[in-house]
Amino acid sequence: MQTSRPPALTFAEYSKHDATALAELVRKGEVTPVELLETAIARADVVNPKLNAIVTPLYDKGRDMAKQLPTTGSFRGVPFLLKDLELEWAGTPLRSGCRGYGNYVSPIDSEVVKRLKAAGLVLFGKTNTPEFGLTPYTESKLYGPARNPWKPTHSPGGSSGGSAVAVAAGIVPAATASDGGGSIRIPAACCGLFGLKPSRGRVTLGPNFSEMWGGAVVSHAITRSVRDSAGLLDAIAGPFTGDPYGIAAPEWPFVQEVRREPGHLRIAFSTQALMEAQPTDPVCVKAVQDTARLLESLGHTVEEVPLPYEKSIVTKAFFLNVLSETAATLRDLAEFLGRPVRRDDVELNTWALSRMAASYSAEDVAYQKRRWNTLNRNMGQLHETYDVFLTPTLPRPPIAIGTFQNTATEERMLKLVDAVSGLKYLKGSKLVDELAEKSLNYIAYTVITNMTGQPSMSVPLHWSADGLPIGVMFAAKLGDEATLLRLAGQLEQAQPWFEKRPAL
Repeated sequence: MQTSRPPALTFAEYSKHDATALAELVRKGEVTPVELLETAIARADVVNPKLNAIVTPLYDKGRDMAKQLPTTGSFRGVPFLLKDLELEWAGTPLRSGCRGYGNYVSPIDSEVVKRLKAAGLVLFGKTNTPEFGLTPYTESKLYGPARNPWKPTHSPGGSSGGSAVAVAAGIVPAATASDGGGSIRIPAACCGLFGLKPSRGRVTLGPNFSEMWGGAVVSHAITRSVRDSAGLLDAIAGPFTGDPYGIAAPEWPFVQEVRREPGHLRIAFSTQALMEAQPTDPVCVKAVQDTARLLESLGHTVEEVPLPYEKSIVTKAFFLNVLSETAATLRDLAEFLGRPVRRDDVELNTWALSRMAASYSAEDVAYQKRRWNTLNRNMGQLHETYDVFLTPTLPRPPIAIGTFQNTATEERMLKLVDAVSGLKYLKGSKLVDELAEKSLNYIAYTVITNMTGQPSMSVPLHWSADGLPIGVMFAAKLGDEATLLRLAGQLEQAQPWFEKRPAL
């Protein structure tokens, strides 16, 4: 039984500090790592039963870690959580939101986990994620939905939903997140937090992966403060033996960039909907327009532009990537199980995506991947004129839990078609087109920089009239996290959000 012990630091005191400040308290001897951990665990005991952020509590492992930390480290003693996807922590379960991995225990530490440990972070649990990180909401059948602290009937987004909930609810000041179509920025936007997706190649996925989703996936964190995001990136960035992508090292530590003035920036913005039948919600449009006015008041040049990319690159090129990668993921699962994957090993929609992939050829996959180049060139041309590109993070406010779940009719139809082995014959059907548009419209703004590899960040500058966070998103040239972090630091000073917290 994993239980909490009386904390030496009250939650009110703990919650006033970001990770950087908590580490400073440890350095000064004002609090111990064990005391910080007990405060985090006590907070988790209070809020996690309501919010379902932590799905694998590892409190005793955290206590052992807190007593055996390295003597140095930029975040020494700070409580921290890992998303239950991709990152291996030796000796702990890694479920990826999937019942098929019920018996899997990590044999090694991922390189990023080694670097987090070297930075002195105290790991004590795994956070909720959808199955294999496939959806922009966190509602796996295995663990149930993570709930948004701002409104528990609503989703915190995904796939790093559990991490965002844990940070927004004050369990930890930061937690790991990964992003293959928006999975850092979406939950950051839904939960009123800062989320930076680094450039492709900035953070290694080794040793288990060289790339994921054709280079779309990158790991980092969700934080409350900009400097924590920058400091964590300093801690985990850098190549690892065998990485397929090379990227120039930063000129300065990222944490120093936050304190530097961004200078005069040329900023393009757009609120144009990618799919005309699904317009951008007015509250998200207003958030971008208000941000544009704020940027102008800070001395930047801001101009509205049309979206520099076309719908089919998302609905066809990226959707086929999702299908093929899901099929490959289930092949990995079959190798682990030592037998073919059965439908009850995974969720119905995951199964359906993998079966649909069978209707496409290797030629189809290669052709659609080549279309990513069109997007790269379009965004490259935009950045010849503009330093930064501003859009909504999402085309609508946070959704109610269950919004994107199958209707009873859709559920019956999928089971019926699968029963006659018909899913693999759906290529080119209206059903597939509708499924692609339904699932990808919600990530239409975020997914672009996954395909191009550019750095991108969601910044929590706005809240709706009913109190839900509304994120705005910025993208910069490949390798230029520095410009984003300077701008984020300026925005954090101009319109602070750190003290905005859900009334749990």
